This record gives sequence, structure tokens and C-alpha cells, in this order.
Amino acid sequence: MTQNLLRKILCSFFFVLGGILYSQTVTGTVSDAAGTLPGVNVIVKGTTNGAQTDLDGTYTLDDVASDAVLVFSYLGFKTQEIAVNGRSVIDVILEEDVAQLEAVVVVGYGNQVRKEITTAVTSVSEEEFNKGVINNASQLLQGKVAGLSVYNKGGNPNDNGIIRLRGLSTVGGNTEPLVVIDGVLGQSLNNVDPSDIKNITVLKDGSAAAIYGSRASSGVILVTTKSGRSNQPFSVEYNGQYGVSDAINEVEIMNRSQFLATGGTDLGSDTDWVDEVTRSAFSQVHNIAMSGGAENTNYRVAVNYRDTEGILLNSGFEQLNVRGNFTGTLFNDKLRINFNSAFTQRDSDFGFNEALRYAIVYNPTAPVFGDDAPFAFNSDQFGGYFETLGLFDSFNPVSIAEQNRNAGATTTINYNADFRYSFTDELTATLNVGQQVSRTDNNQYYPTTAFFRGGAVSPFRKGRADFYSNEARTKTLELFGSYNKTFNDFFRMKLDGGYSFQENDFNENYLQVGDFPPGVDFDFSNAIEVSQDLNEAGRIIANSGRNDDDRIIAFFLRGNFTFDDAIYLSASLRREGSSRFGEDNQWGTFPSVAVGADLNNYLQLDNVSLLKARLGYGVTGAIPPGVGLSQTTFNVTNGAGGFGSSSTGIGTRLANPDLKWEEKRELNFGIEFAMDRLSATVDLYNRDIVDFITSVQIDAASNNGFTSQFQNSGELNTKGFELTVNYDVVRNDRVNYNMGLVASTYETVLEKNVGGDRTIANLGAPGQNDTEVILVREGDEIGQIWGPVFTGEVDANGTPILADINGDGNVVADQGSALAEDGDFKVLGQGFPDWEIGWTHQVQFGNWDVNAFFRGAFGHSMVNTFRVFYEPRIGSQSSYNYVNTDLARDDIRTAQFSSYYVEKADFLRLDNLTVGYNFDLNDDSFIKSARVSLTAQNLFTITDYTGADPEPAFQDLGAVDNGGNTGNPEVLAPGIDRRYNYFQNRTITLGLNVKF
Repeated sequence: MTQNLLRKILCSFFFVLGGILYSQTVTGTVSDAAGTLPGVNVIVKGTTNGAQTDLDGTYTLDDVASDAVLVFSYLGFKTQEIAVNGRSVIDVILEEDVAQLEAVVVVGYGNQVRKEITTAVTSVSEEEFNKGVINNASQLLQGKVAGLSVYNKGGNPNDNGIIRLRGLSTVGGNTEPLVVIDGVLGQSLNNVDPSDIKNITVLKDGSAAAIYGSRASSGVILVTTKSGRSNQPFSVEYNGQYGVSDAINEVEIMNRSQFLATGGTDLGSDTDWVDEVTRSAFSQVHNIAMSGGAENTNYRVAVNYRDTEGILLNSGFEQLNVRGNFTGTLFNDKLRINFNSAFTQRDSDFGFNEALRYAIVYNPTAPVFGDDAPFAFNSDQFGGYFETLGLFDSFNPVSIAEQNRNAGATTTINYNADFRYSFTDELTATLNVGQQVSRTDNNQYYPTTAFFRGGAVSPFRKGRADFYSNEARTKTLELFGSYNKTFNDFFRMKLDGGYSFQENDFNENYLQVGDFPPGVDFDFSNAIEVSQDLNEAGRIIANSGRNDDDRIIAFFLRGNFTFDDAIYLSASLRREGSSRFGEDNQWGTFPSVAVGADLNNYLQLDNVSLLKARLGYGVTGAIPPGVGLSQTTFNVTNGAGGFGSSSTGIGTRLANPDLKWEEKRELNFGIEFAMDRLSATVDLYNRDIVDFITSVQIDAASNNGFTSQFQNSGELNTKGFELTVNYDVVRNDRVNYNMGLVASTYETVLEKNVGGDRTIANLGAPGQNDTEVILVREGDEIGQIWGPVFTGEVDANGTPILADINGDGNVVADQGSALAEDGDFKVLGQGFPDWEIGWTHQVQFGNWDVNAFFRGAFGHSMVNTFRVFYEPRIGSQSSYNYVNTDLARDDIRTAQFSSYYVEKADFLRLDNLTVGYNFDLNDDSFIKSARVSLTAQNLFTITDYTGADPEPAFQDLGAVDNGGNTGNPEVLAPGIDRRYNYFQNRTITLGLNVKF
């Protein structure tokens, strides 16, 4: 053993000695086509022996083996590997990398070289997207773009979530960015499968978005789908995912023994209601894409199937999406034709979020089924389920989830054809035509045995069926040209200009009938003619609406100018008209100008490859949230008893021919910096939003009885800061580790408040209908939670003692005094976060890769409504369960909203952890590549918030069950964690990618 050890030591010694004897010094110069390059990394492959070029572009490397390989790398240039082969002098000329600084970025009506962009634009490629089971394309971007907030609070698979770019951009219209898919405006992210997306570009500031005019105040998201390539052999790619989700971070409540110890009513059972209405939810995703191409044509066809269950019983969706792309050229490549089409069929089970709400408060000693009741109970009347009769707002959660139906189906077909003709190398013209047709059919059914909304105990109306359908058609035609001219080495320009037309037609119908024959096991939604409502006037609810010829017409022009390959100027102008405005103000003008300079082109800083400063200003607009808001509306009076002719009653809304565009005026300053391993972008912006389109109460006496009118009124100001940093922590031939950080902060102040100072967002029943918790006050920041302060003490009756905030010796905390001078109210928190971050770690070693993504929000607070309603130990509510968080106190026996129920909701979440392995395959193998991956989503959350989900609530749907205000959310009321919110879930996904 000793001899073997000695032999190994001697062999190692002579091997090292030989390497030293045969090593040498290598010198040389690194340059590009324009001259020498300082700051280039030169490293001996497989070692840590390296150097950087100096100001003259020269380098020196010692101890280089004669058979070594040198690696030359520099941001914006292609990495080169050169064998030494005994040479002592090696000069290298690096080639610019089109995929980096010269990369072409989609910016709307054309492309632009990345380094010449003068606006706040972020492009996210397929490799950077979030992994796992992604149900909506917006989730691909979650935490990836500084200033872009994407939240799906709770994780309902049928919920699109909320998208906000740089905070609130309007109070009455669309608060989400305009979506453009393959050049077609006004699309929905639901209509493109995440597997078919190649790249997403976000236009963040006004100077970038102004080219899109009236619908760009909330920003623009440009989606580019995948396509085939010319001269590409036929290939097939399969992507499959299998996932399982489970509920986590449930609201803490009492179990049976705790409930009884508090004095709860004992019904003899031990039921975990949350467990009864939730499940392990399984998901599967299958994507098959076929692509190929010849010299003048290419194509891609993809079939996507998704079957996603929700953790709530009877919730989830099944979706089939087919997308095709064809590109061909004619007339010696002068005419390029690009055709895209897609078909999407989605069948949804929406379930009932109320089942989750009542699972929190339903008596934990109550049985699921009536046969297990501790007393005589007519189970058949309730479909076999137990119900706690005679109580306010108390329904069996399992009965809600299993007896009732809440389903829908949406079919969408769209296409667009793009014809581009090149008259010369400098002049092109493009014609883009497209159409989308979408139809939705939703229905709800409550059988005669349903206690919840089914009227199982009603002597008059048992059972109910709701039907809703709509059809939306969008037609688009755009014609624009591009002129690209290089005059000399110092100056070049590109001009884009054209015409845009879009028309939207929409119609909808709603019908509700009920009172079906009891005692019959039949789905009467398929036989509504037996409804007794048909014989009872006033019971039927029927509504319909139609909006045709909703048009937008625009003319636009943009110029990009480059001087000395380092100074960039961009300007655009869009003139746009919309049929939604008053006849005197249908046209608006949206200008922008931006300038940028690559300062390093003149400073030549050591080791710096890019130092660009840019400044931009742009005006964008917002159209009214509906059609006809500038026109008069009237009430209709029917004949008595349903007989006789109807007549037009007194007007309710006065016409406003002067109704005009809502405008956003934004100034943005940015710095972009890059070295070999480090790149960073900083943006500062200030924006004013003026002329809100809002409904204003007017004096009926002086306006012929009209009580309201849509007017332009109100102003917002937002100031913000955004940071993006990427750093290659380790980069060699064995391991690559990149870390990225995006962070953003902003503050929005209501500068002008025509509606008057007020409080909004009441908590609702039971007992909190008059409690409004959000302050809207001119000159204040938006999103302030408002209320009395809990001193921490309780009186003899169990009522919380509130603070005398103004020190006048008298506590005035009734809701009617919320804004009174002597009222004892104060700001209890802020609904919007101070900071939002995304923190990415990407590691590659050999065939393995690891991606860890953390997401967090800090500085926001939440009104925990479950605690407000169900945490106080109210003796008269002994038949309801109690919320039992760490903050609960047994001595509080009165429901009184105060600072006690407003919690800081800072969180940091490991949102996505993916480990992947790429198999080594032979070049002549039938399978060209194969990869397997394992992804964990929502792995853990660090937070002190006691509710189910600390993610910010950016808007409020009101106190109605299941979010009954979905059509008109209150965007001025963030920060309320409502009782109908979906629970969080954790998902583990196995993925397989194979290319043939």
C-alpha cells in the first residue's frame, strides 16, 4: 500500500513538473472590425488562468501549456476558442454577436436593433420564461420584467389574474396592457398557448407605446409566436408535462376539540371541511409541433392540449389549441406572405369559491350527510346532505361544490395574413388583415335540493338555472410602409408610417329561470320550459346587449435616426379617432420623442462595452370603458301588470358631446450599462394621467332630470424607479452560473379628485355593511387603508378599546365619522407594495441545468377579512367556527374593524425551482434531442401574514360572494383579502421534451 501511494505521488509530481517545463507565455492583440478592444476576457480553457486586454487591446498569459485552448469572450461579440499549438503570439479578431447588442427587437410596426432603442423596452425570450404548468401566457413573465406586476392571487386555474405595468394607469377603463400577437392589436393572452410563444416584448414607457395611441396608456405587450425556418428539414417536437397540486397555507381555524372548548354547538361529528372540498389536483399538458421549410417557404403547425384540475372540487378546465403558421415568398423574394391562424376550445368548470369560504366557518362538528345528523333530518330534501337550518349565511360546503354546476365553454377562431412587398432594398410596404371570432356560453344550475341558491326550503321557488352567452368579432386592417436608408458611415435613418383600422362587434344575452318540479332527479337546465317562472310575472330575469361598429381609425408615422453609430433619435406621431367619444372630440393626437447615446463610444471606459443614456417623452391615451358613454340613456316604463304599451321614462344619463381622450404623459430617463459579466438597466419615470373618463353626479333640477354624466375629470401622478441586473457569477467550460435581479418601486398620488374625498370598499355582511376601509382623498397616495386604531386593551364586555388619535379626550370611531374633523381614524397601511422583486438563478453544468426563481413584494398591507368576521369569540355565534391564527385573542368578543386586522404582508417566495437533464444523442439518431425536467412551483413562502395568500390585491370586486363585481372592479381599493379568494397551491411537475 505504501509503495502504491509513493508511486502515485511521484507520478503526480513529474506530471506537474512536465506541465511547467512545457508551459509558455502567450501574448497578442484582440480587436474587431473597427479596432482594438479593451476589457476582453482571455482564459485558458478548463482552468482559472486568465487575463483581460488593456486599453490597447493587448493581453499576456503566463504558464500556458503548448496544447492548451484559449477562450476569448466579450459582451456583444461571439466567443472564440483558439488552440495554442505551441505559439507564443496569438492575435484575434472578434465578430459581433447579432444575438446580443445587434439583436433585433420587435417594437411595434417593425423591428429595431437592441443597442439603438431609446425607450424603456424589455424583451423576454423563451429560455427565460417561467417553467412548470403555465395556464396563461402572462405567467411566463411573472417577476421577469421590472415594473410589470402579474398576480393570480390564490392560484385559481380559471382566473387570468391581474396584470399591471407601472401601477395604476386609469380609474375607469382598461388597466391592463394592450396585447399585440404577431402584429394584430387587441388580442387576448388566452388565445395563444404558452408553448407556442417564442418571445414577449414589453413596451413600458410612453415614448415606446405612443405608436399604439389610444389603448396604450397601460403599456403594450408584444407576443411573437414560433414559426418554421427556411431550408429546415421536417421535424417534430413533443413537450409533455404531468403535474400534481395540493392546497397550502390554508386559513387557520379551530378543530373539533378547540371549537367545543370555546363553547361551540356540538353536532356529533368531526369534519375537516377544507379537506372535504379540496383535493390533489392533477394536470397534464401535451404539445406536438411539426415544422419544416424549403428555400422559399416554411411552416409550423402545433396542437396543444391542456387538462388542468383546480384544488377546489369541480374546478378546472380542458383546452384544445391548434395554431398554424405559413410563410412563403414570390417574385424573386420581393413578396413575402405570412399567414397565422389559431383555434381554441376551452371547457371550464368554474366551481364555487363560496365552498372554500363556508369551509372556514362551517361547524366542525357537523356531518357532511344528513343520515349522520344527531337528530331526525330530512336528507332527501337537501340531496342527501346535512344543512344547519335557521342560521344566517350558513351552507354545507360539500353540498355547494357537488350539487351545483358552474360551467362554461369558449370557442375562439382567429387568423391574420401579412403581405410585405420589397420595392427596393430600402423601401417596403406591408398589408396586414385579420379577424377574430369568439363565442362564450356559461351556465349555472342549482337543483331543487340545493340549499345554497336552489331554494330547497322555499315554498315558492325551488331550483334555478342561469344562462349567459356572448359573441365578439374583431376585424383588423393595417397598411404601412418602411423606408430604411444609410447615407454614409455617420448617418442612417428608418421611417415607418401607415394606416390602421379596427372594428369590434359584440352582443350578449342573459336568462335566469327557476321554480322547477321538486322531487325529480333531472337536470332542468335542459328543459327550462317546465319552469313555473313562466307563469309568474316578474320572476324571470332576462337581459341582452349589442355593440356594433365600435371602430378605431388611425394614421401614424415614426422616424428612427442614428448618428455616428452611437447617438440615436426616435420620434413618432399617431392621429387616432374612436367612435366611443363625443361627436366633437372623436380624434386625438399622440406624439413621442426619445434620444439616446452610447457614451462609451466616446469615453472608452476600461472593461465597459456599453454605457447608454436615454431620455424619452410620450403621450398615450385611454378610451372609455364602454360603448355609448357619451350618449343619453333612458329608463323604460312598462304597461301596468304587463299589459299595455311601454314608454320611455325620464333620462338617467346626460349626453356629453365633448367627452374626449384620457391621456397619459410620461417622461422616462434610463441608463444601460454592460461589462463582460455584468449588465444593468436603471429607469426613472414621472407620469401624469389627466382627464379621467368617469361618471359624475350632476344636479337633476338644472339638467332636465338627468342625474349623471360621463365627464373628463381627475388626475393621477406616478413616480417610479426600476432596476434590472444580470451577472455571470461563474462562467467557464464546466459551470455557468448567472444571477438576475429585477426590482421596481412607485408611488401614485391622486392629484385631482372630482368625486370628492370619501371612503370606499365596505366589508359586507354580517354586520360590517357600513364599514369602509379604503381612503380616497385628493393629494394623498392611492391605496391607503383607513380606520381606527386598536389600543391592545379590551373592556369588560369584550369590546376592543380604540385609541383617541387626536387627543381630544373623546373617541369618535363610528363609520359615519370616518372623515369628520373629530374622527379618530388614521392610515393603517398601504394596499400597494413599496417594492416588487424577481430574483433568478440559472446554473448549467454538463448536461444538467438548474433554475431557481424567487419573487417577493414588500411594504404592502392586507385587510384580513376572515379575521375581521370570524376571529372574535362572539357567544351568539356558537354554531359557526372561528379563525384561530396566532393573533387570535379569547377576550375579544365583539366584531370591530380596526388596525388589529390590518397586517403587513411582505413575502419572499420560491416561485419556481426546475432541475433539467439533456441527454447525449448521436448525430444520426432518430431522436435529435431529449430533455427531462422536474419543476416545483410555489415551493415555500416566507411571510408573517396569517391569511391564505400574502400577494397584493390590486383591485376589489366587492363584498358579494364569489366576486360578484367582476365586470366593474374598484381599482382605487387595493389591499383587501376577501373571503371568496381561492387558496394557494403547490405544484410538482414532471416534464419531457423530445425533438425528432
